[in-house]
Amino acid sequence: MDKRIIIIADLGHFRAYRITKEPLESPGLTLIESYDSIEGHGKLGDKLSDAAGRFGRGGGKDEVAKGSGERHNIELETEKRLTKMIAKDIEALIGSEKCKKWYLAACEKINSQIIENLKPEVKAGLVKNIVGDLTKINKSEILSRFT
Repeated sequence: MDKRIIIIADLGHFRAYRITKEPLESPGLTLIESYDSIEGHGKLGDKLSDAAGRFGRGGGKDEVAKGSGERHNIELETEKRLTKMIAKDIEALIGSEKCKKWYLAACEKINSQIIENLKPEVKAGLVKNIVGDLTKINKSEILSRFT
């Protein structure tokens, strides 16, 4: 039987499972890679040390004018960087496991971006793509979504 992998991801979590099938047993999942991205968790305001807007704007004779602390698309750039990292991790995993067919579930916000960042030969092996966040569901339920 050829190897098959299920990958579950969102901006904060990455889980990869190998589908295992022993003779006379039903299929099961074995966790082969898992990590949590600190950048993907929490609010942007909690991560930045500049607290623009908490103090009044100066500008009078004895006061100093303060910058507005614009975010300059930090959230978008972080999202792009994380989705590229996820795509690279998928490519490395598919290569190291030498599997021809694999499955993906990623939240709506990043699903298409992950697919766009994959090499064509890796993308060709994608059997089923679920747009949804399955990172918090039970392992047995994950398998049922793909089989």
